[in-house]
Amino acid sequence: MPTVSPIFERVNLPDLMARFDCESKCREYLETLRWPDGPVCPKCGKKEIARVGGRESILRCVECQAQFTVMAGTVFNDSHLPLSKWFLATFLLCESKKGVSALQLQRILGIGGYKTAWYLCHRIRSAMIESQKELLKGIVEIDETYIGGKPRINRPRKEKQVVVGIRVRGGDLRLIRAKEATSKAIRKIVNENVSEDVEVIITDESAIYPWAFNKKQNAIHKTICHKSVYVSGDVHTNTVENAFSLFKRGIVGTWHKMSTKHLQAYLDEMVFRFNRRKSTTLFQDTLRHMVTAPVLTFQRLTKERAA
Repeated sequence: MPTVSPIFERVNLPDLMARFDCESKCREYLETLRWPDGPVCPKCGKKEIARVGGRESILRCVECQAQFTVMAGTVFNDSHLPLSKWFLATFLLCESKKGVSALQLQRILGIGGYKTAWYLCHRIRSAMIESQKELLKGIVEIDETYIGGKPRINRPRKEKQVVVGIRVRGGDLRLIRAKEATSKAIRKIVNENVSEDVEVIITDESAIYPWAFNKKQNAIHKTICHKSVYVSGDVHTNTVENAFSLFKRGIVGTWHKMSTKHLQAYLDEMVFRFNRRKSTTLFQDTLRHMVTAPVLTFQRLTKERAA
């Protein structure tokens, strides 16, 4: 049975390296996170589990004789990278406010190829998704921004990607890629993320918002005119715009560019880290998601699909 405590206070990089200085400690910690009450067979669900002699990482179900590891069926599935490098990569993604590029991880961790580092980053990102999101309440700011470089003659704004931001004052953030900046698209996003019990909805004076809200939401809808003023008492969208700014600094200074296909993955990473920025268990929370999230194969990650 694992003996490593699943919870510890936020640590720095040297402390993390000292705590998880070998593969067995990393594996035991993942087992504790995935099976807090002891290993469970992924095939039959039984708890009578033994270890294969001479190979402590391999578990065997006494009932159905299936063999498995803590990495099976998770984002770690079929990885040949040492767990210590997985832990370091996860820590760096958690602690870097504007993210970490795959090239930088490749250099820092001594990973052989860029494709391996890129796949590693995306597997960690795939676990940074909230499966059950609570509807947002309180004072909610909503705004949209456009991702895709500076406007040029041969790059009109309609070719950029629309990102809708929703942020609760002093609370959680949501960043959602939208197909277009229309009332219909905004309405769908609002219905999926904002509670009917919201106190106030604040936007700019864009014409798309009144048509995106229902009668009750329009009754509590306040606007700020950015042509003349950015703050009017408590009415502003500065907090959600600050989140946009942070994400764009990540693009300019860290990732430099990203494909349309993977834009939402980068948004999810930023939101996951942003909403837990004051948590002392961010690293553990991320690893816990990684041992419960489904497998992300390289084939599925790179599969062509419509933007």
